[in-house]
Amino acid sequence: MSGDSRLILKTSAGPEALDSFRFQAAVIAGLQGIAGFVVPEVLRTSGGALMFEHEGTCGYLQTRLAGIPLHQATYTPDLLVRTGSALARLDLALAEVNLPAARRPVLWHIGCWSRLMEFEQYLPRSIADSVRVAMAEYRKFVEPQISNVTWQVTHNDPSPFNMMVAGQKIGFIDFGDGCWSPRIQDLAIAASHMVADPSLPLGGAEHLIAGYASVIAVSPLEARLLVGLMRARQSALILVNYWRSQLFPADAPYIKKNVARAERGLSILAPLDTASGEAAVLAAIPRSVP
Repeated sequence: MSGDSRLILKTSAGPEALDSFRFQAAVIAGLQGIAGFVVPEVLRTSGGALMFEHEGTCGYLQTRLAGIPLHQATYTPDLLVRTGSALARLDLALAEVNLPAARRPVLWHIGCWSRLMEFEQYLPRSIADSVRVAMAEYRKFVEPQISNVTWQVTHNDPSPFNMMVAGQKIGFIDFGDGCWSPRIQDLAIAASHMVADPSLPLGGAEHLIAGYASVIAVSPLEARLLVGLMRARQSALILVNYWRSQLFPADAPYIKKNVARAERGLSILAPLDTASGEAAVLAAIPRSVP
């Protein structure tokens, strides 16, 4: 058994959790032993099942990964390259795993993004214009072309809270938003969280992109769409979490834990148009790629 001595029991009495837990338990079990990254382990029931269902409650038991969450680490170029490489290896592995409920409804699915401007009313004026511009670009340029890139099962939320630094390895947790979506979306989501340095065109996300592209080749179309996807994901995060913080004001600090990072990242990427964004992505990709 990997990880520390503590275990995590995930349970729910809600019927909507059944498909999600089936998916999550199957993902973790299917990724065991694959090189290039680490994930927790699922502890099977006494009957050998990955999860239990009893009197309206379902759930599963998993190990807890040893290490520190990526958001607590210092983002050195080397760490970001290793993170990007591990994410690409995770995507390669996810493409080979047969998973139940991969096409279940997920709030964060890319198919919902074009409707998220319904939450614009909850945004402060300081960020509303930037979100409006980014989502308009997504609807006009990215959304019509997104069906032409590779789709597969993805993690769909590789944020610094869901990635772990486990020694020299990178770990991934919380597959609850995993679903069938564009593969490049995992890179866009992870990279969108790394935009922090205004002195660099992509704010430092260049290093993570380089690591990912060293394992999985980024197609010309994916390179053109990536910055637009990054900005749209930052905007989606901002929109959804301002809305949710209104619904659950007592939990607002936790709900909005990633919002300040997304707002800063969106402001750094704002000067890039489609051409300059594509050029920045291509400049980040190593000359020697798969």
